[in-house]
This record gives sequence, C-alpha cells and structure tokens, in this order.
Amino acid sequence: MKDFGTYDEESCDLSDFVYPAALAVAKGECDRGIFCDGVGYGSALIANKINGCYAAVCQDPLCATLARQHTDSNILCLGAKIIGGLMAMEVVKTWLTTEPLMEEKYRRRVQKVCDINDKHCVPVK
Repeated sequence: MKDFGTYDEESCDLSDFVYPAALAVAKGECDRGIFCDGVGYGSALIANKINGCYAAVCQDPLCATLARQHTDSNILCLGAKIIGGLMAMEVVKTWLTTEPLMEEKYRRRVQKVCDINDKHCVPVK
C-alpha cells in the first residue's frame, strides 16, 4: 500500500496528489488506487486522463460491484461530501473484493475501452 497524501485538511489542488497516484497505477507500481475528494468526479477526471487508468466514481456497494464486474476499473473514486465514513468503507470493501465478469461479452466490452485508450492516449513511461 502506498499513500500519496494529503496529510492535513488544508485546501489543495487535486492534481498534485491524484496525478502521481494515477501514474503509479498506470506504471504497475500499484495494482489499484482509491482516491477520495469532495465529490469523487475531480479525481476520476484527472485519473482517466492517464493511459491505463480506468477510474469509476462509486457512492454505494452496488455501484462498486458494477464498476468492477462490468468495467474492470482499477481506480475507485469516492466523494467525502457525498457519502459518510461507514458507507465509504463498505464501498471500498465491495470494490476490492469484486472480480470482473469473465463472460465473453464483458471481456469484449472492456477490451473495446482498452483499445480506445491505447489508440488515443500516450503510453506512460
């Protein structure tokens, strides 16, 4: 496990923390990432700019299940202003323990997204 901060409650710029963490996922230094900001979408927007990062915003365990099963997401984004601590822990637990669906139609769909990523995103070095 690697913690990229922040370590206080001071105002900060998401990209200063999300970008290096997303790069670690993209480079394989971390298998997956869990990012928490106010709503979740800022982190997802930044992470999804990085080749090989597939970030999903989840507010409940059902969303977390579907994000793993249907998209094989490798980054979970949580919104601290949207969900409380107990719900966040359930979302994280669900997301970490749910495997992607392996049926051909799901693998095909995930592969199409990967192909789009590879076609339009610069490889991470």
